[in-house]
Amino acid sequence: MVKVICYLSNGYPTPEETIKTADYYVEGQCDIIEIDLPTDNPYLDNELIGGRMKASYQHDPSFSAHLETVKTIREKHPTQEMLFLSYESSIKTVGVEKFISFCQEHNILDIILVGNEDNVVKNQLMAAGIKVSSFIPYHLPQEEIDLAKNSNGFIYLQAKSTGKEKEGCHTLKECIDYLRGLGLSQPIYCGMGISTREDIELVEKSGGDGAFIGSAVLKLQEEPAKLVSFIQELKGN
Repeated sequence: MVKVICYLSNGYPTPEETIKTADYYVEGQCDIIEIDLPTDNPYLDNELIGGRMKASYQHDPSFSAHLETVKTIREKHPTQEMLFLSYESSIKTVGVEKFISFCQEHNILDIILVGNEDNVVKNQLMAAGIKVSSFIPYHLPQEEIDLAKNSNGFIYLQAKSTGKEKEGCHTLKECIDYLRGLGLSQPIYCGMGISTREDIELVEKSGGDGAFIGSAVLKLQEEPAKLVSFIQELKGN
């Protein structure tokens, strides 16, 4: 079964609402909660997620409230699988060692690290047992594949073509088969443009291990019943 991974904006609109939304994700049986550590410069995120990040960052640039929110979610849901998304600059503000200790203490050992500058922080995380993911675009550039080979986390694979494709890899299944043929054995989670049960089924039929749901769940945050139902629908329940 493909894991359904739901994005959660940390601290937006408030820490209390973030915690409530996490409760709804768990009720809907979301497999993994992807929670961010916000930033004032979300240059790689879309307008919806980036806007939430900037607003949340302005409420607490020290990140103490954001970490407390994650701690509360973990205490309420001790067995729920979670992963972090964070820009490197945010981790540096928290302090790399402090961030590592927090992840270890609260059993959040997977991270999407954005804005990696010189591999120093990445290597520190990996040395501490934090699994750092690698992003591979749909057209499978060799440079990104090489980075994935030298990382210890899951692969975040772009799920849909934007027109640029590698020869012989025109479908998602062909892309995943190509990566597996190169010996990449870590989980492959697909994202960007995933928003329906049909998309989840495509990932499953293609051999993917998980699917990221971002804007589609965030837009339902103020409608809890619809949010829970939507997650259950994504899972085929």
